[in-house]
Formats: sequence, C-alpha cells, structure tokens
Amino acid sequence: MNTAVALDKTGSPLSEPVYELSNVSKTYARNLVVALEDVSLTLRKGSFTSVIGSSGCGKSTLLKIMAGLIPPSQGRVTLQGQPVTGTRRDIGMMFQQATLFPWKTAVENIVLPIEIRDGKAAATKALGKAHELLEIVGLKGFEDVYPNELSGGMAQRASICRMLITEPAVLLLDEPFSALDELSRDMMNMELQRICREQDATAFLVTHSIQEAVILSDEIVVMKPRPGRVAEVVKVDLPRPRTLDMMTTPKFGEIVDYIRGMLDKGEDL
Repeated sequence: MNTAVALDKTGSPLSEPVYELSNVSKTYARNLVVALEDVSLTLRKGSFTSVIGSSGCGKSTLLKIMAGLIPPSQGRVTLQGQPVTGTRRDIGMMFQQATLFPWKTAVENIVLPIEIRDGKAAATKALGKAHELLEIVGLKGFEDVYPNELSGGMAQRASICRMLITEPAVLLLDEPFSALDELSRDMMNMELQRICREQDATAFLVTHSIQEAVILSDEIVVMKPRPGRVAEVVKVDLPRPRTLDMMTTPKFGEIVDYIRGMLDKGEDL
C-alpha cells in the first residue's frame, strides 16, 4: 500500500507534524470578547516558528492554549496526535524572566520539574542529564552556583536547560530574552538556534521583534488585530545556520520590510 508523503515547494519531503491547531477560537467575558478566531497551524519536527502581531492580537492567549494552561472555546489542539487538555511533560515552556528559585543551585533548578512530577529519586537520576545540558549551553562549572550569582543571560541559559530536561516534543517560548540588552539578546538568539539544531527541537516563539523572528524562524505567523486571526504565514528562505551578519543582507531586509508593511496595514490585512 502506498502512503502519500507531504512535499515542500522544492519537492523535498516535509518532516512529520508534531503540533497541530485546527480552527481554534477563544472568547472571554461570556463570549463578548473574541481573543482568537479560527486559527489553524501546523508545527513540523525540527521547525522553528514565530508569531508576531500588534498588542492585543491574541499571541499570549494562543501560547497559553498551546501550553495547555487554558482551553480553547472552539477547535482542536493536538500534540503528537494526542489532544492537549492540560499541561504535559512533553511541552516545554520558557518565560520572559528566568524564574529560577533563589534557594536552589543551577543544577537543582534544572531537575526541579522532574522532582515535582516524579520525586527526588528521579531528580537525582536526572543530574547526569542536567550536567550535560549545562555543558551544551556553556555553563559547565556553574552547576552549584545560585541564581543571584548568574548574569541575566546565564540565568536564561539555565532556564533553557530546565525546559529541555524532560525532553519535550515542543518548546514554547514567551519572549525569553526581552529583558536582556540588545547585544546579549542577539547572542542568546544564536545560542537558542544552536541548541534547537543540536536537539532537533520543534520551537514556537512569541515575539514583538520582527528582526528576532526573521533571524530565528523557518516560518513567521503574522497575526491580525483582535480578534486574533492568521493574516499570513511567511516563509523565511535564509540558509542555516543563521548568523548575525545576515541581518545586514538585502534578503533579510526584504523580509523584515514585508512583515512590517503587513503589520502597518492593521485592520486592512
């Protein structure tokens, strides 16, 4: 029996779908406020997708639904073929702040999700994996350092390790580097790209920065103003691995200008 294989525009086979949203809508205040309307997306294995739009377009609501923190009012959300009905260990989440517990060392913070879910014995077994992750993000030697002794970038690297420790199928990123200065943010974006490539991770980023979305993403979901709808999914045809030098190229500028033009149209999208 022949099985149909999805192909991209070049005829190459697409990677398998990991996360799928079908006709997802979300309303609040007894259906008086429509935050999201008929959103459909597919995240494929190893892909990096960003969502961008004006304030109030439903980006944060979308991320909360994908994380299982709130249910959709309508539509279907599935991860690895299973409905998302709440938080799951195969969903990794990273926030704007590192949110590390100050009384725990870096390595203790990293294994904390396992300790909470499976107990201290399981967390102890995961220490070896935690040390490996710290080495991957360049924090070898900082295992026993407390959060107040880490810089902002180092703390976010530790947060990346905490997100990866449970080997999630999808990484949900809520502007993880927005609190950093521009230089640190650029460097952390390159670090995030490297880690995602090494781990073959599937990532979904909420950001207000068009440049950040372009330098990181394979696809950028441009949202219309409330009610939040998908205006267009923009393909980013830049070679990987990406480098910061690419931000000065004409191709990069063309993509940024195109997305900015879409956002400037607002309601006219």
